[in-house]
Amino acid sequence: MKLQTTCIICPRGCRLTVEDDLTVSGNSCPRGERYGRQEATDPRRSVSSTIRIDSTLVKMCPVHTSAPFPKAKIPALMEAIKPLSAKAPVHMGEAVCQNLLGTGIDLLISEDIER
Repeated sequence: MKLQTTCIICPRGCRLTVEDDLTVSGNSCPRGERYGRQEATDPRRSVSSTIRIDSTLVKMCPVHTSAPFPKAKIPALMEAIKPLSAKAPVHMGEAVCQNLLGTGIDLLISEDIER
């Protein structure tokens, strides 16, 4: 079974083919080869979302995962994020939740909100 995908590591957007033996073709650089293998064996995505915040200025606070998250677990991640909230002040990089779904990946605040 062949996987055909587009590399998203750089703006070039190489069209990759990954064979069963994890041989990658179509890449213009070594990063594309690594991406193709990762996509075939354990696809991951960076996830950004929002949570509620108790603030006088805004009602929602942007958050993001500290590392790319396993693609298959993203629906469960979004359900886990839904009930989360924070109280201002919060600061960029502060962890809202650690070890999301046992992955070792944290959910971090993406913006300073002072009040």
